[in-house]
Amino acid sequence: MRLKDKVCVVTAAGQGIGAATAQAFAHEGATVWATDVDEAKLAALKGLPGLKVRKLDVLDKAAIGALAQETGAVDVLFNCAGHVHHGSVLDATDPQWSFAFDLNVRSMF
Repeated sequence: MRLKDKVCVVTAAGQGIGAATAQAFAHEGATVWATDVDEAKLAALKGLPGLKVRKLDVLDKAAIGALAQETGAVDVLFNCAGHVHHGSVLDATDPQWSFAFDLNVRSMF
């Protein structure tokens, strides 16, 4: 995979798969916007070549619009943000179900 001169946005880049993906994309030559709702988790990525770090709540349409203005055209969107409710879906409260649905489905729209 060669991403030289491509612009990529990675959500939930503060840890795990998101962080590994952001670093891999940058290693392949991309300019990567590494985003996460938890700015402290992005600290390890600050200053790495090819990475731009930015706090982003994927449920905030205004914040997404502001990021789009900053990035310009995006070649790759890696939406890693997601949430899994622990336990049975039957045990989930209405607010828990709404949050999971909003993060896992609505945020991609």
